[in-house]
Amino acid sequence: MAMGTIRLTAAQAMMRWLSVQMTEEGDRFIEGVWAIFGHGNVAGIGEALHGIGAALPTWRGQNEQTMAHAAIAYAKTRRRRRAQAVTSSIGPGATNMVTAAALAHVNRLPLLLIPGDVFANRRPDPVLQQIEDWGDGTVSANDCFRPVSRYFDRITRPEHLLTCLPRALQVMTDPATCGPVTLAFCQDVQAEAFDYPEGFFEPRVWRIRRPEPDPVELEAALEMIRAARRPLIVSGGGVLYSGAERVLAAFASRHGIPVVETQAGKGGLPWEHEMNFGSPGVTGSACGNDLAARADLILGVGTRFQDFTTGSWTVFGGEGRRLLSVNLAGYDAQKHGAVPVVGDAKVVLEKLGAGLGAQSFGWHDAASRTGWHETVAQVTAAPNVPGLPSDAQVIGAVQRVATKDTVVMCAAGTMPGALQVLWQAAEGGYHMEYGYSCMGYEVAGALGIKLAAPGKEVICFVGDGSYMMANSELATAVMRRVPFTIVLTDNRGYGCINRLQIACGGAEFNNMYRDSNVEVQPEIDFVAHAAAMGAHAEKAADIAELEAKIVEARGREIPTVIVIDTTAVPGTGAGGHWWDVAVPQVGGPERLERARETYAANAAQQRVFD
Repeated sequence: MAMGTIRLTAAQAMMRWLSVQMTEEGDRFIEGVWAIFGHGNVAGIGEALHGIGAALPTWRGQNEQTMAHAAIAYAKTRRRRRAQAVTSSIGPGATNMVTAAALAHVNRLPLLLIPGDVFANRRPDPVLQQIEDWGDGTVSANDCFRPVSRYFDRITRPEHLLTCLPRALQVMTDPATCGPVTLAFCQDVQAEAFDYPEGFFEPRVWRIRRPEPDPVELEAALEMIRAARRPLIVSGGGVLYSGAERVLAAFASRHGIPVVETQAGKGGLPWEHEMNFGSPGVTGSACGNDLAARADLILGVGTRFQDFTTGSWTVFGGEGRRLLSVNLAGYDAQKHGAVPVVGDAKVVLEKLGAGLGAQSFGWHDAASRTGWHETVAQVTAAPNVPGLPSDAQVIGAVQRVATKDTVVMCAAGTMPGALQVLWQAAEGGYHMEYGYSCMGYEVAGALGIKLAAPGKEVICFVGDGSYMMANSELATAVMRRVPFTIVLTDNRGYGCINRLQIACGGAEFNNMYRDSNVEVQPEIDFVAHAAAMGAHAEKAADIAELEAKIVEARGREIPTVIVIDTTAVPGTGAGGHWWDVAVPQVGGPERLERARETYAANAAQQRVFD
């Protein structure tokens, strides 16, 4: 029997199709759409979203970038098994989302961006907010999305949906290609009608595949591990997205292979696990970096070996060390001359475990792990002398009142490094955006996490600098009654970069307010600001009061903002490693010359794998 058709506008067809794309668990893969309307999407997409109603919910935010940050945090928390879409008008509404697209691309997270675009028929050109390329009539502002999208398409005819929508979902649900998709939707085409096949709108289930490793690659990996004397696992975000946490824990214990976790992988093993030695690299634990320096085989699982993980390729110093990388993406698996095993982390670990049998290494020093925990306890203890608390002491306050249901999150500034080194995460209790380390992700990200995991206590660490950069989704959380707790540490400037500036031999300049070209030193009342958006906001006078206020926040139905003044001078006080930040080769005072000498000595230790 011939298939019938249904006449819809292109925007109506898009939303109807998205509403029936399902997960294996029976949920919509695209849970809903964040929207700020303008002349490029209000008439077409806006009317389509209104018409579809609860079948594909629409949420209003305050800024296109931070709406997308919330969507990214949602997808990360859902382990890439569900996602959200964001729509904007053309021009500034669209380009506001480019930063978020880059963030999703770097972190390999699914995000559907639907910016409005110029008129495909070109009759009213140039329209309001249109970017014109004098040498290319096909270019619009949305071409900015091309390098930061896993898949980009421009919808210039209504029937383009028949191909571009399935391609978009295929990219977002494939663990090897997962990332942001941009569908630039010409505003006149949104309103054009077309006779779509009825079968196009039949529900479809998108299965997240688990690719098996190539047998030859698997055998090569087993040979490398069997021949090693001091293997070390570097556990990345791919472990979490694969759901391989328990398999990793059993594999490490059975074979006596210690584990260090990247920012994306932290929380895969609970901190108490006997084989969890903290973190590697720039923000690494002392015991973890000691193992990295002595290991003769580095087994990366689901990590792309970012420079913080590798100490800019100085932390892996073992004699004859080799690199073995398990990853779904061949691009990541072969970085730095690694022997690749392309496949799903859980599947590969199970097969490696079967192949190793009862072989165990046990070269790690359990006492070093105990000593590290003692160091963490010391630097995070409540202060016993007058003065402003450090970021480490703030972390300690939160740690002491945290529960197994607490998820801490952050993105930029001092806290990401401090948290990776010092936070003792329960399984699944850590959310860090450190692939792009985007200032302004924090508040919106906390909102997205809580939407994805309403049963969790979400605690957002944010400095005054990042808070000032993007805080408006706090109002959205208030309006939607989404409770989470923000710990806002006020050190009056960009304390993290100020310390880096000093370490690189630079003068303190333009980071702290006191070193900036301002007429008046600001005294920003963050409590009043957050309260003006409807949040419950108060200031903690000290660490003890901070602990009490975090506990009190648990009974509220709106976000809580707790402000505490901190000192910008000390770092974490524990762990750490060199990071390659280039120092000027000529000019400058004696302090810069000393910094260059230190830089040259460390750079000489950089070693690539071969």
